[in-house]
Amino acid sequence: MLDKPVAVIPARMGSERLPGKPLRLLGDKPLIRWVYEAAQKSDLFRKIIVLTDSIEISRCVEGFGGSSFLTPVDCNSGTERILTVREKLEGNIIVNIQGDEPFIDKGSLTRLIRVFDNPEIGLASLMQRASYTEELHDPNIVKVTVDRENSALYFSRALIPHCRTENNRDNISYFKHIGIYAYRKTLLDSLALMQPGKLEAIENLEQLRWLENGLKIKMVETDYNGWGIDTAEDLLKAEEKISMKEPRSK
Repeated sequence: MLDKPVAVIPARMGSERLPGKPLRLLGDKPLIRWVYEAAQKSDLFRKIIVLTDSIEISRCVEGFGGSSFLTPVDCNSGTERILTVREKLEGNIIVNIQGDEPFIDKGSLTRLIRVFDNPEIGLASLMQRASYTEELHDPNIVKVTVDRENSALYFSRALIPHCRTENNRDNISYFKHIGIYAYRKTLLDSLALMQPGKLEAIENLEQLRWLENGLKIKMVETDYNGWGIDTAEDLLKAEEKISMKEPRSK
């Protein structure tokens, strides 16, 4: 097993569908604290750092004992935020945990990190197997299709693969993309040089830039059902989850 990696949690205030999302309360804690503490409880990381363009978020994180770096306002993705501070990151493997995934689990993160025992892998992400439901047509749920070695072939907001015969649809394995990435630090300089691509612009998915530039993305299957909180409704569902499963912390 490699040395412990560094976890980075990109977080910004300017969410269109849920403004101020990282500081929204889930139970009695801000969302960003849930994510930070989930990473902390996994005991997988040498350091956990929140990357943000907001003084408010930075103060919140440092207020509960966490670490943060301020990054430029004009970053268009979590990866771009990471690239602005890449020289300050000390680990060989960098894990990008979305700032709206409060329930990310140790098992999924462990599987993601372990693939880097293979020195040929420079970039990896998570996916969850799914049966066909109408929900899969939701463009907010990103789908991925993979080759025989579980390297990504394509990501889309549309349902992929498309099945021409409805009767065969139940026999297809669909995969939902869980937007948590891990990068070998030596790859970050190359990512920083890549320009936005046509497919990325069409789908508004940063990972398509990497595929368009010929990079392989190793996909790691997990049972974790992504709990990305994008809307007020998502936040209410998360409240229901914590009220059923665990007491609120003080």
